[in-house]
Amino acid sequence: MSGVWVFKNGVVRLVENPGADSMERGQRKVLVHLPTNEVITCYEQLETKLLSLGWERYYDDPDLLQFHKHSTVHLISLPKDFRKFKSMHMFDIVVKNRNMFEVRDINC
Repeated sequence: MSGVWVFKNGVVRLVENPGADSMERGQRKVLVHLPTNEVITCYEQLETKLLSLGWERYYDDPDLLQFHKHSTVHLISLPKDFRKFKSMHMFDIVVKNRNMFEVRDINC
């Protein structure tokens, strides 16, 4: 994982370096649901997994998919377009759902 952690408006996020070594080798990242070893390929799949873990969908922002878990202060915000789903979003999901998801490199 290459990039720089940026703190802005109270939020820490990873800004990836597009010239990173892993990108030069043609690798990209995928989100894997560990209990089923299933690669998440669309938001419908992801939403099903998150709902089963107690997350609720928020519909406040038309440009984002948002999920909240009542037992925590966590909020997952994702771009509406799955093609814009980046590794920083994947790692956010992993951190907020320990032992349920993992980010893996795959060769293109």
